[in-house]
Amino acid sequence: MQRADKPWWCLVALSGALMVILGAYAAHGLASRTTAAMVDIVETGVRYQAWHTLAMLAVLAWRSQCPQPGQHIVLALWALGITAFSGSLYLMALAGLSVGIVTPIGGLLLMAGWLGLAVTALLSR
Repeated sequence: MQRADKPWWCLVALSGALMVILGAYAAHGLASRTTAAMVDIVETGVRYQAWHTLAMLAVLAWRSQCPQPGQHIVLALWALGITAFSGSLYLMALAGLSVGIVTPIGGLLLMAGWLGLAVTALLSR
């Protein structure tokens, strides 16, 4: 593991832990405190966080074997996307906060990460 990647590995580990905690809370504790629609919103946030946390893990593994320009940009886009997309859904469902445009911006960041991955793969050595 490259020293520069340690923060990314820690971020991925924390994201994984948070996703399990929020998923368990949505499945076991949230239903008695809110509506089914709010539980669905948390589950959507957890699902997107799970897929993108796993994708970040895969890019980190690729990066450790074959570092390529652009991999760090993909990681950053997904990290920001998870924070904006899933985070805004959690705030909406758990705290009753409406953060407006943040959710779709988060979705765009997630999409940009996938497009960035495609470009990085096409340009890889």
